Amino acid sequence: MSVVFEKPKSLANVPFHYCPGCTHGIIHRLVAEAIDELGIEGRAIGVAPVGCAVMAYDYFTCDMIEAAHGRAPAVATGIKRARPENIVFTYQGDGDLASIGMAETVHAAARNENITIIFVNNAIYGMTGGQMAPTSLPGQVTQTSPYGRDVKLTGYPVKVAELLSALDGPTYIERVAVNNVKNVKAAKKAILKAFKNQVEGRGFSLIEVVSSCPTNWGMTPEKALEWVDEKMIPYYPLGVYRDKTAETEEKA
Repeated sequence: MSVVFEKPKSLANVPFHYCPGCTHGIIHRLVAEAIDELGIEGRAIGVAPVGCAVMAYDYFTCDMIEAAHGRAPAVATGIKRARPENIVFTYQGDGDLASIGMAETVHAAARNENITIIFVNNAIYGMTGGQMAPTSLPGQVTQTSPYGRDVKLTGYPVKVAELLSALDGPTYIERVAVNNVKNVKAAKKAILKAFKNQVEGRGFSLIEVVSSCPTNWGMTPEKALEWVDEKMIPYYPLGVYRDKTAETEEKA
């Protein structure tokens, strides 16, 4: 009998620590599949964040480094400049990337550093108990906004894909989701392209993945996936926000 589906070789054979229904596991798998398909496991170096994915180094079989909170793009930049032959990626949540690490993210994008960033947006601080994040929606109830996010007091959510696409530097910016089969397939294609861009020396790629957090949203996994469709995606539209590779191909 032929094998039609199996665990990616770049994904370690250990159980995830994530909460039931969390979609980090799906995203990890997509990253590992991309690494396998491009044959770069021996060259890949991942940078783990501070947040729910702080132990991402346990789940990938490639070399991994832990960065201080928010500093993963800076660490990735240093690795890539010191070892340009390696394929360097960061895996970060919204609190890590869009709050304390915003400066590192923006300037790495502005410089078009040849790195790949996987950015997980679940609109909340997951690891530390469900506080309001830079990406929390207007009116969203969190531990630190029990009456809903008041934009008059805390401002509006940060739309990372739109923000970075306004810069001249980045090569590829796309927002995807993993709440249904169709979206998971599109997310896989985007993540693969982001890694391929780096392999080909094209520059900075960031994939924003709209994700769910059933535990801190106070929902069942099923309801959380519905909430992604009903609330998250309308506020954070999916799609390609910057693609210099496509622009180059059109000109050619």
